[in-house]
Amino acid sequence: MKTAVLLLTRDLRVHDQPALAGACANAEHVVPLFVADPSLDVPGNRRRFLLESLGDLREALRHRGGDLLVRSGDPVAETIRVARAVGADGVAVTADVSAYALRRQERLTRACERERLALKLFPGVTVVPPGAVIPSTGGDHYKVFTPYWRAWQSQRWRGTVATPRRIRLPEGVTGDDPRRVLGDAPGESPSPMRGGETEARRRLKAWLPHAAAYPDRHDDLPGDATSRLSPYLHFGNLSPLELAVTGGLPEAYLRQLCWRDFYHQVLAAFPKLGSQAYRPGAEERWKDDPKALQAWQAGQTGVPLVDAGMRQLAAEGWMHNRARLVTASYLTKTLGLDWRDGAAWFARLLIDADVANNNGNWQWVAGTGNDTKPYRRFSPQRQTERFDPDGEYIRRWT
Repeated sequence: MKTAVLLLTRDLRVHDQPALAGACANAEHVVPLFVADPSLDVPGNRRRFLLESLGDLREALRHRGGDLLVRSGDPVAETIRVARAVGADGVAVTADVSAYALRRQERLTRACERERLALKLFPGVTVVPPGAVIPSTGGDHYKVFTPYWRAWQSQRWRGTVATPRRIRLPEGVTGDDPRRVLGDAPGESPSPMRGGETEARRRLKAWLPHAAAYPDRHDDLPGDATSRLSPYLHFGNLSPLELAVTGGLPEAYLRQLCWRDFYHQVLAAFPKLGSQAYRPGAEERWKDDPKALQAWQAGQTGVPLVDAGMRQLAAEGWMHNRARLVTASYLTKTLGLDWRDGAAWFARLLIDADVANNNGNWQWVAGTGNDTKPYRRFSPQRQTERFDPDGEYIRRWT
């Protein structure tokens, strides 16, 4: 193949990037392309992180002789337009499982067939692709985590792919400054993490010497001992597989990566995860109390741990996982408000909020999802006693 267009989505990296490696291995020239779809309402925090990720990716591509084309419009139409302009023979893209991604892939398949372009889908969003592991007892996906965890561990994973040393653009093709094409994005949170593969790999390197303590410290609210890599996994700044095979990671951390894969295979089988109760027969009698919802959103409920978590979210565009459980439980089990409203607020502010994990976790807490104990609650008082006994986390954020 002479020329391939690489359509980038949630795979904004050059290390263990199967679509990039595959395109470079099978085509003489590769045109990396990112298309921002105006029909998607990307909130400020994620848009800022995205722009930083694109800028960092462009530098990595240019360092290897390539560049990044950036467009705004319909991803399928823009991909075909670029393919025509550069005389491409094929298109490479990383497969994904959200309803939007599946529609994009279906439309891209039809468009490539009309244009007589070869289309190749690659893995890379998860460690184990959704659908690769299915229950031996029947069904198209695992509904309970523990059996999936056992199957996930025994699954033979793909090998990581090498980073291309050289990326060759067709003659006359030049890239774009993402901010010049897409505009700036100030974001809503004043103290967010910075986006990009360079920052992701720096954070991973800095955290690895402390990884052994993760099983004992990951719930320690003031200790902040988690890796904070979830935003980088969401945008594909970091390969989940490369992370999973990194030496020195404890089993407790691998379980978290498995939970991420678990919800992706749930979403692939149940595309309405963000709008409908996953558990058949789940009782949903939610109250309508806008003032209570607003107080929760603003971190003004009067419950110290809940308010601390919500204020951390507002400040950083991120929240400690233990605080996520407590704040979600308080909204749904104490206030009796709809989990969809909570998921929507998290989706607005969280940098790492994707359709699979954000909605899957909210349904788990609300008792409408994959939790085998749907009536469990997370008492803010008890959680404070266990995970913030000296009140340091609460003082930090309130």
